[in-house]
Amino acid sequence: MISRVLLSCGLTAGLVLTGLTQAHAQADPIKFGKLDPKDFDAKNFVADSGAEAVILCDFGRSRIDYQQDGFRVVFDRITRIKILKKSGYDWATVRIPLYKKNSGEEKVTALKGMTYNMVNGEMVKEKLEATGMFTEQVDVNHSARKFTLPNVKEGSVIEYAYTVASDFVYNFQDWQFQHTIPVRWSEYRANIPEYFDYKMLMQGYEPLEVNEHPISTGQMTVRWSGQTKFGLADTRTAGGAETLTPQVTNHRWAMKNVPAFRDEPYMTTRQDYIARIDFELAGTKMPEQPYDIKLGTWVSVGNELMGNENFGLQLNRTGFLKAEVAAIVAKYPDPTERAAALVALTKQSIGFDGNDQLTSNDGIRKAFEQHRGNSADVNLLLIGLLRDAGLTATPVILSTRDHGRIDENVPMVNRFNYVLAHVALPDNKELLLDATEPLASVGMLPERCLNTMGRLIPDKADQGRWIEVASSQRYVHFQMAQLALDERGGLTGKVHDEHGGYQALQARTKLHADGEKKYVENNYLKANEGWEISKYTFQQKDVLSKPLALDMEVKVAGGEAAASTIYLSPMRHFGENRNPFLLENRLFPVDFGAAHDETHMLTFTLPAGYEVEELPKSVLVSLPDNGGRFQYSVTPSPAGLQVVSRITFSKPSYSAEEYADLREFYNHIVAKHAEQIVLKKKS
Repeated sequence: MISRVLLSCGLTAGLVLTGLTQAHAQADPIKFGKLDPKDFDAKNFVADSGAEAVILCDFGRSRIDYQQDGFRVVFDRITRIKILKKSGYDWATVRIPLYKKNSGEEKVTALKGMTYNMVNGEMVKEKLEATGMFTEQVDVNHSARKFTLPNVKEGSVIEYAYTVASDFVYNFQDWQFQHTIPVRWSEYRANIPEYFDYKMLMQGYEPLEVNEHPISTGQMTVRWSGQTKFGLADTRTAGGAETLTPQVTNHRWAMKNVPAFRDEPYMTTRQDYIARIDFELAGTKMPEQPYDIKLGTWVSVGNELMGNENFGLQLNRTGFLKAEVAAIVAKYPDPTERAAALVALTKQSIGFDGNDQLTSNDGIRKAFEQHRGNSADVNLLLIGLLRDAGLTATPVILSTRDHGRIDENVPMVNRFNYVLAHVALPDNKELLLDATEPLASVGMLPERCLNTMGRLIPDKADQGRWIEVASSQRYVHFQMAQLALDERGGLTGKVHDEHGGYQALQARTKLHADGEKKYVENNYLKANEGWEISKYTFQQKDVLSKPLALDMEVKVAGGEAAASTIYLSPMRHFGENRNPFLLENRLFPVDFGAAHDETHMLTFTLPAGYEVEELPKSVLVSLPDNGGRFQYSVTPSPAGLQVVSRITFSKPSYSAEEYADLREFYNHIVAKHAEQIVLKKKS
């Protein structure tokens, strides 16, 4: 991956910070080792009975100081947690991420921890020992300090404290107020001298209890030797000293009684919505120096990528497939067909290893030789081959759904983790291509890539632009059944099941992994109690541009004896039987990724001597602004009864304001699908 550039502050090694005073001092919300007896009273946690643990207090503070070799960020943290259930024991294992580059590094100091238990009415303390700490090396630049607090039980209170000193002022510590367990109090303070200009990106849906930003005057004593001061030439040759008094903004944010964040159906990563604040260094303004921009621009991001050994320079290293490309060019004069053939060639050349990355690790040639590589290996090869074949192909960078959304106002390479191919076609048409999914049809983007926007990175970086990363494909499911009902309420007949679009990709992936027998068992026999499938046949398994079809001969046993009244639930084995949206309110969007179409057409032949006594009423329900439609009908026919259910979600996502309508829409579907047909035996 491309690392962020190490920030140079422009100060000489002779600079020493001897003092930085702060006004408007606030009492700390927590003191290590000073517990409240209420932390051991079960009555104070009745409202948290569903939680595995509760964060009693999480307090962090970051400041900027100076050592002999430059500025650094110092971050102090104290956290106290109440463990309520065994499932909450994982909160006693803590991971502190650390970064290192060249001679700069981040170090953990003053690490301490304690577990508190009540034994026979007395509080027993157990200290974190060195044997419970270790370092985990992630890669050449990243590691983590990990520790596990001892003797944790249900009812324990744990707390830990540590300091991280970072040589990278662009790595100012972010802060997360909300977690997957409740938080009683979370507070973060950041003391920032006027020399550093940070963008502060606050997100989430929880209100701030405290939001203060008083300004005080700091004091720095600067000492220098030789003819330079702040990196500029100085007429004085002897050493000297000067006292500076920068303005310091003392930020203080706090949240109180923050609810646990719950993952909900149809959402991207929780990091898109959880209450947090992130920092990005926009620039520095040192004494006697002009403002120095650090954040960069989208043009500089494009130039950095296209000049990078593991990104842009790989596009010209596809000569090992020169003969294959020439054959495709000769065979396919149509640009769309040519592009499709090159996608197939790429899939054959490099198998996707499951790792989403923006850049190649060891180059596409090595990935080709190993027939395996990450997503960048695959799609950079595809872009290079498209160019070799005379097509106008350009990288599009994006962030996948589980990696987080992109802020278009923050030009940072590390916010991206994926690259696609963009092809410009005649008549101003555009095509987005990906070759990581062997079972996807041409032009179908992986579901994980459907995350709103991507950045086009052309050779001329000033021509880059944002494009919508969306798919014309939908989630399509079609079922048709012809079933005979017997006097005991049993069913016998044929079921035709089709999966199209993204449903086909999901189904083919499962089929490829499980094989036919296990696929049928997992998706039909286990999902439909009482089903017997005597015969089944798959169609179009390998025709990726068409739906995957499955024909089955099905039997569902009825009761032990004939019934005078039969209650038939026609959608029992076919339709939606539960509402995925259980919460009454939702603060963030419902993101399906793509539009949905679901159709069921069922024909029931009635047993001789029975007549219909009661039928469900037909219904047509629509979402506002043409957002979707549900149509349901039960119609008598010469053969018996025909049941039709059609569900359409015409948009890939729905805002939080549309959630109430969407939830009620699903309630209509579930209620209607649960209705029964009543049949009576003729007297």
